[in-house]
Amino acid sequence: MKRSLLIAFLAAGTLLHGESKAVKRLGAAADVFVETMEMKDQGIPQDLLNKAHCVVIVPGMKKGAFIFGGKFGRGFSLCRKSSGPGWSAPAAVRVEGGSFGFQIGGSETDVIMLVMNKKGKDKLIGSKFTLGGDASVAGGPVGRSAAAQTDAQMRAEILTYSRSRGVFAGVSLDGATLRPDTDVNEILYGSDISNREILSGAVTPPESAKRLLSVLNKYSPREMK
Repeated sequence: MKRSLLIAFLAAGTLLHGESKAVKRLGAAADVFVETMEMKDQGIPQDLLNKAHCVVIVPGMKKGAFIFGGKFGRGFSLCRKSSGPGWSAPAAVRVEGGSFGFQIGGSETDVIMLVMNKKGKDKLIGSKFTLGGDASVAGGPVGRSAAAQTDAQMRAEILTYSRSRGVFAGVSLDGATLRPDTDVNEILYGSDISNREILSGAVTPPESAKRLLSVLNKYSPREMK
């Protein structure tokens, strides 16, 4: 009996710890998006955001290691609802990838991705896919106007941005993989629910996601054009 109670207590503690981390990450994602959009002439072009089908926000993505570089981050994806304005509940994602090189030390970088078309959205709501491999990707243009887009950016399914130490710019994430973070989804929604279901817009968002949704609706309430 005592052993069963101890196991139950440890399991409950682990669940609460996981929930706390997930809730904090939702808050961090909202902060990253607000701070990015308030950068005025250095943020994401409003026109591109209005056209985006989905947004992925990964706060504090880690990069770098001894000798062998690497990338790892956990965040959330949200897609516009298929009917009417507004965004879906957040679906948890993991970004993982490696690059060989002589890198010493590490850094944390906030990452934002704009999914610009249906093909990109189809990749996002599926299972694991590789940026630059399964889905075309390019560093996004920065500033109020999207007029500076290159051909590569205009054709890309996903535009990527990063922010580190106050500097915001388009960044290449070629070779990184993006997949559903099923453990976090189960913590937030209380059941084994897929990213496809969540991003369909039919799932009720958790209370902890209200601020992130409010932020997205504030900066881009309209449907994609």
